[in-house]
Amino acid sequence: MDLRYSHAEEAFRADLRAWLEGALPGLPAKPSPNDWPGRRAYDTHWQRLLFEAGYAGVDWPVEGGGRGASAVEELIFKEELERAHAPYVGVNFVGLLHAGPTIIAEGTPEQRARFLPAILRGEEVWCQGFSEPGAGSDLASLRTRAVRDGDDYVVTGQKIWTSHAEVADYCELLVRTGPEDSRHKGISWLILPMDSPGVDIRPLTTIAGSTEFAELFLDEVRVPVTNRVGDENDGWRVTMVTLSFERGTAFVGDLLEAFELLTSTVDVARRTGAWDDPGVRRQAGHLKAGLDALWALTRRNVSQAARTGIPGPGGTLFKLAYSETRHELGEFSLGLLGRAGLAADDSGGPGGVGTLPARTVLEDFYRGVSLTIAAGTSQIQRNIVGERLLGLPKEPVAGRPR
Repeated sequence: MDLRYSHAEEAFRADLRAWLEGALPGLPAKPSPNDWPGRRAYDTHWQRLLFEAGYAGVDWPVEGGGRGASAVEELIFKEELERAHAPYVGVNFVGLLHAGPTIIAEGTPEQRARFLPAILRGEEVWCQGFSEPGAGSDLASLRTRAVRDGDDYVVTGQKIWTSHAEVADYCELLVRTGPEDSRHKGISWLILPMDSPGVDIRPLTTIAGSTEFAELFLDEVRVPVTNRVGDENDGWRVTMVTLSFERGTAFVGDLLEAFELLTSTVDVARRTGAWDDPGVRRQAGHLKAGLDALWALTRRNVSQAARTGIPGPGGTLFKLAYSETRHELGEFSLGLLGRAGLAADDSGGPGGVGTLPARTVLEDFYRGVSLTIAAGTSQIQRNIVGERLLGLPKEPVAGRPR
């Protein structure tokens, strides 16, 4: 692992920084948080600008519309976007961070040619159809059924926590194609067109009042067999590839955002006198050390991904540690707000209007809580680390002999 940037990588950074300085002032105003058509238009417009400038899919293959550069340059790309406060992937994070990389690793040449350029150009948005009401942490117990009928699968079932389904064109969908009790061995990974007959989308409201999630009901929806990624009943292995990206590199932008939040929080603590408290300084120091360690782990994961094409087991370690650290950061920032943290409509934090708005801190606190659940709960991540990385025995299951 080499944590130093080469001259060519620093030249890439300089060119990108110059382009961002010219492109960002011309962006339109951001739409309101729950204006999903407006947010789709804003996010896909930005994606199109990146594509036209040659900065979309920095480490994606050239034949798929990407730049064909190294994973390290992709990391520099995310660093510079965060430094410039540029738009992030937004409503198409599933396509850009999960589905696209999975299709690169596991898709057929025809699938890569069909779907990758459209994602990078901002023409098509994706959502994720993995979790179900009875299959969240235990994803292998999913029951959404796909029955082969000629050149199609006929899919019936229900999904939940489907991010941005209301504006998505396609869904990365897990279905059971094997026997009902087949568990991991009977799952397939399909590409579902969201405008298919029989798809019913019902938005969900989160504790923060946002509506980025939805329930997805599927009633005899026909999906072409050519939309299957990987072999039939081999979807669990493909899913592990998807989750390795979701847990390993998809949170890099969030990590950089966490550095920004900690800096803002410390600034407020200095302005208000809270920094005089040794306990506050100690907690801030621990959080900064934790984020620095996560950044080093990210660099290591990126180095591994550059060699193997997928992040590997370091992604699980990152997801677990980052979720817990982000939760702690949210509690730290919320504690500094004092009584202002009780009102989400408060326009400013204790450091003055605009320095640390209460709504921003509250939303980040909710985000920190949700991260211990999203992309695999912290409890599941600990099991994976213990069993698959450390070689510890599996936890006994009730009713089964030890």
